[in-house]
Amino acid sequence: MSRTIPHRELRNNSSAVLREVQAGERIDISNHGEIVAVLVPPNPHHRDSLRVRKARVTGGLSDLPRARIGQPAQESLDDLRGER
Repeated sequence: MSRTIPHRELRNNSSAVLREVQAGERIDISNHGEIVAVLVPPNPHHRDSLRVRKARVTGGLSDLPRARIGQPAQESLDDLRGER
């Protein structure tokens, strides 16, 4: 099976598109009507040769102290918008 989708659809629905590819579908990606890429499932005989890079944790956001405020966040947002 093969179908063509615009790059915008890939961007907006990447999870669904990748599930289709994982299920065996070939998907051509177009940009302004021109095929610029082809998504195909990996060849099972070459899976071991694929380079896989582990995810890295960057930013250290989990180390930041938790902020405590004395009012609900919605009240703070309303104040910032001038709605109070």
